[in-house]
Amino acid sequence: MTDSDLSHFIDTVCGESRLRVEADLGDGFVRLRSSEAERRQAAQDIRSSEDIVIELLRNARDAGARHIFLATQRTEGARLITVIDDGDGIPAALHDRIFEPRVTSKLDTAHMDKWGMHGRGMALYSISANARYARVARSAPGLGTSISVETDLSQLGEKTDQSTFPRFEASGEGSFCMRGPKNILRTAAEFALEHRNDCAVHIGTPVDIAATLYEFGMATTSAALRAFPGEVSEFPLVKQPALLASPDDLAAWCDGTGLPLSARSARRILDGTIGPASSLTDRLQQESFPAVRASAAPRPKGDARKLRLADEDAALLADAAEQAMGPIARRYFLDGVGRPHVSATPDAIRITIPIHKMD
Repeated sequence: MTDSDLSHFIDTVCGESRLRVEADLGDGFVRLRSSEAERRQAAQDIRSSEDIVIELLRNARDAGARHIFLATQRTEGARLITVIDDGDGIPAALHDRIFEPRVTSKLDTAHMDKWGMHGRGMALYSISANARYARVARSAPGLGTSISVETDLSQLGEKTDQSTFPRFEASGEGSFCMRGPKNILRTAAEFALEHRNDCAVHIGTPVDIAATLYEFGMATTSAALRAFPGEVSEFPLVKQPALLASPDDLAAWCDGTGLPLSARSARRILDGTIGPASSLTDRLQQESFPAVRASAAPRPKGDARKLRLADEDAALLADAAEQAMGPIARRYFLDGVGRPHVSATPDAIRITIPIHKMD
C-alpha cells in the first residue's frame, strides 16, 4: 500500500476529525487543512448581523457603486439583509462561485480601510458560512448587483436595540461624535458618513427600499423610456422598478431581488402613498442638526421617556390600520384611505390615516 493509499484509508475510517488535519506534527501540534482553516476564519470574521451589513456595504463600494440600497427585516427569529447597488455587476457564471473562499475581483487592489483588510476573497464566503443562505438575487455586468442574506438569530446574534437611530452630540472640546447603540442603523450610518463623497446609502424595510428604488428610477429615466422600455432586464438594476407597469410585476420583481412584499404594497408604491427613504447622510443631518431648532421648553415633571418603535413594527401597525379602514371607508362613502402614519410619543402611539373623499 502506498503512502497516498494509506492516507486515504485513514481519512475514510477516522471521519471528519481526521479530515480537518493535513499533518500531525507531534506534541499536540497539527497543520490544519485549508478548508478547516477557512471555516474557522469565517467564524471569526462574522459574529453578528452588523458584521454582515458592513461587509456587504464594502463589497458594493469596491464594485464602484454610487448608490447603495440596504433593506433589512426581522421575522420570527430570522434577519433578512439585502444590498442592492449600481456597481460593476457579476457575470452569471460567477453568481455561486463568489461565495467560495479566496474568490475575489481585487487581485491587485486589496486594501485596508477603517474596518480592516478587504480583498482577501473571504468576506462573502464568511457570510455564507454563517447564514441560512446567501445568494446573488440579481446581477449582470455593468448593471449592478443584489445580494440577499438570511440569518438565524439563534445562531448569529445582533444588537438588541435595532430601532434607535444614531445622533451626533457635541463633545466638551467643541467637536461632534456619533452616539447610539452599534446596531445595523449605526453601522450603515458610519459607512455612509465615511464614504459620503463616493456614494449615497439608503436603508429601510424591503417595502421602503422598493419605494426608494421606484422613485430613483422615476427620477433618472424619461417618460418615453418608461412607456416603451423594451427588455427591462437590460437596464441598470436600480432603475428597473420604474419600468414595471403593474403591481403584480413590481411585486414579482421585488421578490426575485430579495425584497419580499405583497402586490398590495406594490400598488401603494405605484400610487405614491409610500415615499422613498432619505439617504443616511441626509437623515443624520435632519435628526442631529435641524435647520430650525424648537425653542427650549421646560422639562416635564412626569416620565419623559420616549417609546421608540422599530421600522418593521411601525409598518405592521400601519398595515393593520389600513386593512381595518377598508370596509369602514366604504360605509362612510369615502373614496379610500392613504398610507397610515405611525408615530410614538412618551405616552401614546398615534396612527394618522389620511382619507380620500369622493368627488
